[in-house]
Amino acid sequence: MATRLGLDGFSPPQLTVLRFVVAGLPAVWLLPPPVPWTALIPTGLTLFAGQFLFQFFGIAHGMPPGLASVIVQSQALFTIVFAALALGERPTRRQGIGMAVALGGLAAIATTVGTNLTLGGLLLTLVSPISFGIGNVLLKRLPPVDMLRLTVWLSLVPPLPALALSILMDGPTGFLTALTHASWTALLAALYLGLVATTLGYALWGRLLRRYSAALVTPFALLVPFVAAWSSSVAFGERFGPRRLLGMALVLLGLAVIVLPLDRLVRRGTTAEALSRR
Repeated sequence: MATRLGLDGFSPPQLTVLRFVVAGLPAVWLLPPPVPWTALIPTGLTLFAGQFLFQFFGIAHGMPPGLASVIVQSQALFTIVFAALALGERPTRRQGIGMAVALGGLAAIATTVGTNLTLGGLLLTLVSPISFGIGNVLLKRLPPVDMLRLTVWLSLVPPLPALALSILMDGPTGFLTALTHASWTALLAALYLGLVATTLGYALWGRLLRRYSAALVTPFALLVPFVAAWSSSVAFGERFGPRRLLGMALVLLGLAVIVLPLDRLVRRGTTAEALSRR
């Protein structure tokens, strides 16, 4: 919702600049993490700049915001593929099944192009989870550091390339013109995206992953598409036809198969049943 409202006042690169300038402000008092810039820059370009630039471009060019959230969560598929290629992490059979189901869901969503979904919006949005997946692999290769400091300093990477893109697309004075003429709604949306969705959100997510097992934490990411779809339907009247609902359900089912510890749950259920019979 915040992205859609922000794009009413700013172009995709302009909104990217604002989001990460706001998210990077705490760098004034937070020391940089012990990570070289040679690692920070490619991670920031993929995990943040690439992910959100293409997500914003997709929504600006005909991708409904609720559906966009489902597409972006497919980053789990691409993360598995890139981790296998770069880190030698071999996908399990369960992950392979989940990937196949989720890809089938993406294909079903693609068949709904033309019903308030453009082909350009779909293709642009699909680049977002690909960039996200590459960023996840690069993030995994970084040394263990404080997530708040890392998030803030990674946020310093996207503004310059996004501003350069804005100058090319919107003209040398386009950003200042948009900033001075933007509504309070668009400005508050940009502030929310920077402070809450980026700095606070990523820092809390990182702390949860450090404190608890990934199997316990990552399933909560599956709530994101449900919240986004519901809020978009309420705020913007977004509607989902049968094929699109089927595709969304398959994507979420595939992601659930990938991230939920189903085999562990089955073993627990079997053990509990055996104990109850004694």
